[in-house]
Amino acid sequence: MSRPPSLVLPPRTHTGLLETDRGPFAALDCTPPAGVPRAGTALLVPGFMGSKEDFLPLLRPLSEAGYRAVAIDGRGQHETTGPADEEAYAQHELAADVAAQARALGEEPGTPVHLLGHSMGALAARRAVLAPDPFPWASLTVMGSGPAAVQPEQQKRLRLLVDWLPVLGKEALWQEMQKSPRSDRTTAELLPEVADFLYLRWLNTVSEQLTTTGRQLLTEPDRVAELAATPIPKLVLSGSNDYAWPVPWQDSMASRLAADRTIIEGADHSPNVERPIETARALIAFWQRISARERESGTCSPLAVRS
Repeated sequence: MSRPPSLVLPPRTHTGLLETDRGPFAALDCTPPAGVPRAGTALLVPGFMGSKEDFLPLLRPLSEAGYRAVAIDGRGQHETTGPADEEAYAQHELAADVAAQARALGEEPGTPVHLLGHSMGALAARRAVLAPDPFPWASLTVMGSGPAAVQPEQQKRLRLLVDWLPVLGKEALWQEMQKSPRSDRTTAELLPEVADFLYLRWLNTVSEQLTTTGRQLLTEPDRVAELAATPIPKLVLSGSNDYAWPVPWQDSMASRLAADRTIIEGADHSPNVERPIETARALIAFWQRISARERESGTCSPLAVRS
């Protein structure tokens, strides 16, 4: 779970609903400053127990580099409604939502849309890229995620959550989770308003969303070979101390994908909040390399050739 250091909205950030052909999604939409040339749009998909606020520290630097940065709450996450029905959170449904969000951004033809997924959000983003008729993404960034299910130690924690949430309910399970030594240390470092936000986000997130996506993290198959066959540029980005998917797993995945690879020193599972400046620089550099290669080859972004 990402823990934003602050809830202060960056300049030029608008809150509201992104209306799509699959329903509305709560979003943070940060536009570039006046006079800064538009370089593209970044769609930011949060992970397990996460929300759009996980990307707050990235919005300003991405927008100042010319990228419209749009972070969303997926269905059943925090401020986006969702049904009490586990089938609604099947991975193909979440992936279809991601594609609908991209279609709804409303950019002019030729503006590239870069897709970034964090943790569980990266698995949904991967599924969106692998759809039979995918949106023409300009790139895919897999952040803090791996080739398949999470590592065994993390699986133990997830199984406890998936098994006990229907039994204990959210309130009692939250209190149990706060007793862990890691949670005590982290909570003590948070601003009071951020600690309150994490609790509210947990209560707001639909229980069936948590149990269904938790099981996906336990059972996700290795789809790296399928993803490697897609022609879009890819970046594998992680912290140097990722506890969910070990760094060597992500190194191997990047090699198999022939992807760019960035390790953010000093970050754990959520470089977006733990080392946001370094993370933003890595993302901007990756997207700028794509644009430079396209200019050199005389090609255009995938979005520009949409019918």
